[in-house]
Amino acid sequence: MSRRVSMADVAAAAGVSGQTVSRVVNGSPRVDPATRAAVEAAMTRLGYRPHRAARALRTGRTQTVGLVASTLATVGNSRMLQAVADAAAARGYSLVVVTLGGDSIAPASADVDAAFERLRDQGVDGAIVLNEATDLVRDASTPVDIALVVVDSPPDDRFGVVVTDHAGGARAATEHLLSLGHRTVHHIAGPAGSFAAAERERGWREALAAAGAEASVPVRGDWSAASGHAAGALLAGEASALFVANDQMALGALRAVADAGRAAPAVSVVGFDDVADAADYRPPLTTVRQDFDRLGERAMALLVARIEDGAASAAPYEVVPAALVVRSSTAPPAP
Repeated sequence: MSRRVSMADVAAAAGVSGQTVSRVVNGSPRVDPATRAAVEAAMTRLGYRPHRAARALRTGRTQTVGLVASTLATVGNSRMLQAVADAAAARGYSLVVVTLGGDSIAPASADVDAAFERLRDQGVDGAIVLNEATDLVRDASTPVDIALVVVDSPPDDRFGVVVTDHAGGARAATEHLLSLGHRTVHHIAGPAGSFAAAERERGWREALAAAGAEASVPVRGDWSAASGHAAGALLAGEASALFVANDQMALGALRAVADAGRAAPAVSVVGFDDVADAADYRPPLTTVRQDFDRLGERAMALLVARIEDGAASAAPYEVVPAALVVRSSTAPPAP
């Protein structure tokens, strides 16, 4: 029987130390790209495969991370799950997923402590918390034995944070509509208590204030297309321009204005997220693109750093830009 290829074999082949090979295997960000490439090439050439159980005994780590979400029913959360899963796999980590509220987007009384206990049972080294679940985590007793990174949260010295520039994207969307000649822009907002919804509303308000335009009271939805349709039906008679807090609600709003005989772009509609189908809406949707792949990659990179460095790792706060994508659902107001 042939001998199993060891880390020492890889280190000798790549001309590096065993510690450097260990860092590459464990996904540490503290390896320069050229060295990482040399080590990975040596692994491939020698057919090296990490021995997970032995590594766990040696390092006290399982190479498993958790993901906590309030629900996976929303497009944003499901896209983030895919992005985090891809980023974890690229670093050799397994992923355990825990949802707090079934199909509920904002569970009223989720047992966050129980969620972390489930992750402890799986022996995770750390966890990434998504979107609406972050409010619950901030109010809970943050576990000291699990490294944490949250997606969409104000800065917090207890964990790392990665956010989309929601406010900047919302400002760009609102400024685009105002630049077309609309006197004001109505807003279909996300649910109260959502960090992303609040930031998008803030960006909308800031753009209107800077232009001296009046801000009406937002109509709230729950991220679903049905709630966007209900909100759009309330605004279709008076609005010439709508900034909608996500693409699913924008889809419902597009149907609502069409039902009212004012199909877009007779009423201009802008969404947020740039979901895969946005370009195939009728009409193709102007929207703000979130870079979900980048969010997942950066969240995983920060989590690995905290797993590797522990308390020595600061609680970084990273902002991922959002970009306006103009399509044909927006136009100047009718004369």
